[in-house]
Amino acid sequence: MPPVTASGVRAGWESLPADVRAGIEDLLGAPVVAAENQSGGFSPGLAARVRCAGGRRAFVKAVGTPLNPESPGLYRREIDVAAALPPEVPAPRFRGSYDDGDWVALVFDEVDGRMPHEPWRPGELRRVVDALAGLSASLTPCPVPSPRLARDEMRDLMLSYRTLAADPPADLDPWERRHLDRLASLAESALDVVDGDTLVHFDVRADNVLLSGSRVWFVDWPWAFRGAAWIDSVLLLKNAAFHGHDPEPYLADHPLLAGVDPAHVTAVLAGFAGYFAEAGRRPPPPGLPTVRAFQLAQHATTLAWVRRRTGWD
Repeated sequence: MPPVTASGVRAGWESLPADVRAGIEDLLGAPVVAAENQSGGFSPGLAARVRCAGGRRAFVKAVGTPLNPESPGLYRREIDVAAALPPEVPAPRFRGSYDDGDWVALVFDEVDGRMPHEPWRPGELRRVVDALAGLSASLTPCPVPSPRLARDEMRDLMLSYRTLAADPPADLDPWERRHLDRLASLAESALDVVDGDTLVHFDVRADNVLLSGSRVWFVDWPWAFRGAAWIDSVLLLKNAAFHGHDPEPYLADHPLLAGVDPAHVTAVLAGFAGYFAEAGRRPPPPGLPTVRAFQLAQHATTLAWVRRRTGWD
């Protein structure tokens, strides 16, 4: 079982400012009479299933600068993406947003589903791995006008080993330290292969998935950009490795990965290993006390997979 799970310190419905609650209720068309707060994910904001007077149900997420100064900007990014998703995309339907300059809220149709079990169960993991092929097809060509681009959005992440190499931490993994320059070059090479014409979610993991009957839904889209169709599958298998699964058997027969040069997959994974190593050593941001421990835990499993794939001594 992973040593750390994805979790922030979330706000509850009643803790939101009264004018923010009123603005959300205007979007909903009726007062909220019940709110069931949801756990999981790295956000200090509200995530709640709500029931309104008259019976309407919805999912609401909201965050403000008092909770975390960066989070409202991410929610605004998600508004742009959510508003552009075609109806056939397996994502909850976006119904509207509230933005007063400090607080941002999004309203979606409620999905009667649950997150996969953590750690991943093999059957549920296989369902989501397979569902990514359909997700990719529904998002190609990229439906978002003027989207952010993979090479730009991934640049800093893929250059994390360059940052570490400039001043290697004393507690860096010995194998990682020995191959630091090679890892930096490998990760940087990913920037030449990540472009494409698919809208990439870029945060596919267990707590951003809902299972409902035979359907798989993908939620939380603030990081989305236009890029290669196979990126999300690599991220999901990185999360599977974090939960103790061997990701390699899923690579050979996956329709989005079978034709991808293995070196490209390894390069992206190396970039993430470097990012987790570098970001995990930073102070935690406001409202997210466990995010650095989560990143360092992911570093360990991602680095182990990179070491296995490179075969370097």
